[in-house]
Amino acid sequence: MIAMACAPHGDLQIYFDEFGSPEDPVLVLIAGLGSQCLNYPEELCYSFVDRGLRVIRFDNRDAGLTVGGSDPGYLLSDMAADLVGLLDHLGIDAAHLWGSSMGAMIAQTVAIEHPDRAKSLTSVQSTTGESGYGGPAEGVLESMLDLMGPVVDRADAVNQFVKMTHILVNNDEVFDPDAMAIKGAMLFDRASRPDGTQRQVGAILASGHRREGLSALAVPTLVMHGNRDPLIDISGGKRTAELIKGATFEEIDGMGHDLSQRFWSQYVDLTVAHIARAEGK
Repeated sequence: MIAMACAPHGDLQIYFDEFGSPEDPVLVLIAGLGSQCLNYPEELCYSFVDRGLRVIRFDNRDAGLTVGGSDPGYLLSDMAADLVGLLDHLGIDAAHLWGSSMGAMIAQTVAIEHPDRAKSLTSVQSTTGESGYGGPAEGVLESMLDLMGPVVDRADAVNQFVKMTHILVNNDEVFDPDAMAIKGAMLFDRASRPDGTQRQVGAILASGHRREGLSALAVPTLVMHGNRDPLIDISGGKRTAELIKGATFEEIDGMGHDLSQRFWSQYVDLTVAHIARAEGK
């Protein structure tokens, strides 16, 4: 059963969903740039629940159904504080943090700035913010920018989403255009906030790198990265694992910059084992 609610935090109302038993260890799934919490589908959430975890997914500020906090000039630190505020609202002292892309940057920032709130860190398809690591493949940004024109209507938005996802998945054996069209329509109908995505980009760029903070981390860390990622090169994941003492790095063969269903079982198995170690089991 899903529990849906909004948590007050400053001028924010943070939309979140809960899955699983309140008695189980908490896993928080943090969405990436411009993404809604639905990018962690119910099926994936329940895969974690079936392995003994309580799962929370939520919409970041400027995305999905979260309201407020849209003034420009915020940083990843502010987005990390939003997550801490959600944990406070739920009475959760510390949680296992799992973020993808920008979501992993937020998770890293929570672990750096609020270390007592992170039981473990899982950083997926992300990087450290340093130049020279995790850059896009040649021509990818240009191809994506070509698709980012004004959206005329729902059909146009869905078509743009499918084409963009095809670039990011970067693997025709994995990419399912029909499934992506359904997903794109669902996300558009729920909340379309392109201006918010631009402000999130601003937060990433203005926040700088996390080199020193990551080097000082003592939290158990798992880093996963696909070897077909066209947006954030795998060097970003390898560098993250290199900086964090004791981190484990897992290369996901065939994975691009997307949480494709083909790889869910790997995510779940690796994450559950990682959390068990962090819990001392």
